[in-house]
Amino acid sequence: MTSMSFVSLVVCFLTGSCLTWANYAPDEVTELPGMSFKPNYRQWSGYLKASPGKFLHYWFVTSQRDPLKDPVVLWLNGGPGCSSLDGFLSENGPFHVNDNGATLYENNFSWNRIANVLYLESPAGVGYSYSDDQKYKTDDDQVADDNYLALQSFFAKFPNFTQNEFFIIGESYGGIYAPTLSQRVATGTAKINFKGFAVGNGLSSYALNDQSLIYFGYYHGLFGEQLWTDLNTNCCDKGSCNFFNNSKEACKTLLSQAFSIVYDSGLNEYALYMDCEGGVGARAYKRSMSHLFRNYRKHWDTFQLLKVPSVTGQTPSVGAVPPCINSTAQMNWLNRGDVRKALHIPDTLPPWDICSDVVGGQYTNIYPTVKDVYLKLLSLGVRALVYNGDTDMACNFLGDKWFVEQLNQKTTTKYQSWISDDQIAGFYEQYGNLTLLTVKGAGHMVPQWAPGPALDMFQSFLSNKPY
Repeated sequence: MTSMSFVSLVVCFLTGSCLTWANYAPDEVTELPGMSFKPNYRQWSGYLKASPGKFLHYWFVTSQRDPLKDPVVLWLNGGPGCSSLDGFLSENGPFHVNDNGATLYENNFSWNRIANVLYLESPAGVGYSYSDDQKYKTDDDQVADDNYLALQSFFAKFPNFTQNEFFIIGESYGGIYAPTLSQRVATGTAKINFKGFAVGNGLSSYALNDQSLIYFGYYHGLFGEQLWTDLNTNCCDKGSCNFFNNSKEACKTLLSQAFSIVYDSGLNEYALYMDCEGGVGARAYKRSMSHLFRNYRKHWDTFQLLKVPSVTGQTPSVGAVPPCINSTAQMNWLNRGDVRKALHIPDTLPPWDICSDVVGGQYTNIYPTVKDVYLKLLSLGVRALVYNGDTDMACNFLGDKWFVEQLNQKTTTKYQSWISDDQIAGFYEQYGNLTLLTVKGAGHMVPQWAPGPALDMFQSFLSNKPY
């Protein structure tokens, strides 16, 4: 008997759930290459059926506290076209991959310390998810529909969790995924004990995200006074500025310069004060998914993500690690044959990559803003959290702050600090069921770069208690 099987057996007897969980056995992960510690939770990896012919890979880990009573949380990374296993193995999963790509270490700030967490690779074509016809053109509504079907498949497979409180959390382009799926769940017929959703550094409004980024860049010292003056002269009129879709050629040229400083100068767009992995040269090229967790800027020809020669004169391979983010260890571990076998991945599937160019390149964006989706969910009494690491530039905190404010909800608490480990961890404000919160000093991937505060925030949100 493996060590994991022994621990699972102990957990089984302690919880009295041996018989009721037996039908999950085909997907159970009983051992993992590189794991030298004994987990005190159980985990499953397999496939959930979405629309006909589409199969989404899931990885489900039970809570380390009380699995049959603790909430079930769905975690979605964004892109569109990037894998939620990056969230598992780099952000809030129970273990992460060491730099050698061969061994694992425990994450002391794992979100499954207090919740059952379901990681879903979505849409089909991302990571180890697939479609029988290998056609991966999709859009926001189709993704929400497929994820809703996958959730129904999950609860059919794990019926003991149907009574647990259920939450949806999305990161980055998950700012579209999470609320649109939440609307399906909140208004659908499936019996799911849905309580709320959260969005971390989310893309909630294209216009507000771009508009706010110019202010963020200037007031963080990225633009010289001349560029700022020229932007105000050419993009503003009577104190009103349009940095999103301005038709004036002079303004568009200046905005191209400003966006180039943010995205292409060598800065880490996901964490302003962190170095760019690989150095400045790592930002000197674009590939079709080069900006990890960031959606296409189709309204700016300058920022369409095309393959262009790098500074070396060579075009990077499609499988290259996205600039400033090093996911080599996770890719190496997930692509090992023994790991794929342990996770029940079919041999016929191609190697795992953090983002799919095929999915991202064919993706159609339907929602320029999810304002109406939020208003519908809030009217239904659904609880919501919008949180941002405040050094992120891909989806900056100011844009999400403006997004929440234009929902015109009544303020129920003043803007104030919150505490983690006896330190100010950020600031928050509440509007009834909706909370707006910042995480001080964190970038785009909050659970990765501020794990302790992120876990405290997560616990407060699930329990609906003060931050």
